[in-house]
Amino acid sequence: MAEDFLVNLPDGTVKQRNPFTGTEVWTAPGRGNRPLGVTHPDPRPVTTEDLTHACAFCQARYLETPPEKQRLVREGDAWARLDALPADALFDTVAEFRRVPNLFEILGYDYWHLNYGYLLPAPVRRRRDLYLASAAGRAHVLAVASAKLRAAGLDPSALTEDEVLAQSTGFFGGGHDVIIARRHFVDGATDITQLASSGTLTPAEHVEYTAFSVEAARSGYDLIPAARYVVVFQNWLKPAGASFDHLHKQIVAIDEIGSQQEAAIARAEATPNVFNDAAVNVAISRGLLIAHNEHAVAFAGFGHRYPTIEVYSRAASGIPWEHSPEEVAGMSDLVHAMHAATGADVACNEEWHYQPPGVATAMPWRIMLKWRVSTLAGFEGASKIYLNTIAPGTIRSRVVERLLLLRADGLIAPGLTIADEADLRPDPLLYHR
Repeated sequence: MAEDFLVNLPDGTVKQRNPFTGTEVWTAPGRGNRPLGVTHPDPRPVTTEDLTHACAFCQARYLETPPEKQRLVREGDAWARLDALPADALFDTVAEFRRVPNLFEILGYDYWHLNYGYLLPAPVRRRRDLYLASAAGRAHVLAVASAKLRAAGLDPSALTEDEVLAQSTGFFGGGHDVIIARRHFVDGATDITQLASSGTLTPAEHVEYTAFSVEAARSGYDLIPAARYVVVFQNWLKPAGASFDHLHKQIVAIDEIGSQQEAAIARAEATPNVFNDAAVNVAISRGLLIAHNEHAVAFAGFGHRYPTIEVYSRAASGIPWEHSPEEVAGMSDLVHAMHAATGADVACNEEWHYQPPGVATAMPWRIMLKWRVSTLAGFEGASKIYLNTIAPGTIRSRVVERLLLLRADGLIAPGLTIADEADLRPDPLLYHR
């Protein structure tokens, strides 16, 4: 079965086929040895102001995002969640992670309201009214709503105050949120190239970031009954689609499952063990396993348009918020290690895939890290065969080499079994049992 998905030709070309989408990918020899990271031709020193003001997601600029839904703060070694802070309390604490509405939603409040009759739930309406009842809250919402209108080419001064405020309904009850990390630059940064990425968080910080995102995804279904799937993704650096080079995830409720999920569900219905048979077992047999721990396994993916690392949960449930805290932490530790090994200067997308609530077909929670290091062009469009610059075996070698150094320096979580240390047997995923 493995030969169907990975074929190594005598000249070194690797032909791949994705077991779930059928995507064809070729990797030509020698193309994967070039540098991967974003280049910075003229880095300037970091100023004191840069550390807290570099972009609209930074900690001194809380009032430039819509009203905050939640934040995580650290009190010594303990973490605490603060919900729905009023505007005049935003700067009383420092948020390690914040959950705020996206100013430019993929599917806005009007989409759900006009197509599905969605109205703000009573608790959300009360929160909105309370926020707007304070002078600081009203001023905050007016400023952000006005900025959104100006970005759309409209003049807020031509509207009444109530008309401007009417643009802000989605700030409170919309289905597209952003999870924002505190740091823009790493602690002790000396120039603007030293950005704080997922991999520069500590393992403990990344666990909190992951768990906070899991809870945000779950709440999307509670907020919008018509949502069939809540998409979770992270764009790191502008070549990967990020508006700001500031660490953040996006949580988006949509009213369809999507063709990629539908294809995976169809495969799993026909072959319940397919995520073992056609993914993890292939990786084990072909020497593509990168690392594993008690709760998750990471391997070099195949059949992807971009070089990809795949991280699969070994848990029995395919829904992230049904995982135990230990299972979530296990996934987080492996994803964090993969980001750390990738490096903060490599543009990448983090994509979450999981069993949609209400779908009976079992499938595991899995996270893809896709390195955006190539540009699709005419050949791909004409042939639907994608040229991936780095073969899976090369991805594995690069990442493993870096992981061993990171482990020696204590920068990734303990408990990871790396590369040739692994003794993982076939069928390690428990999702359909």
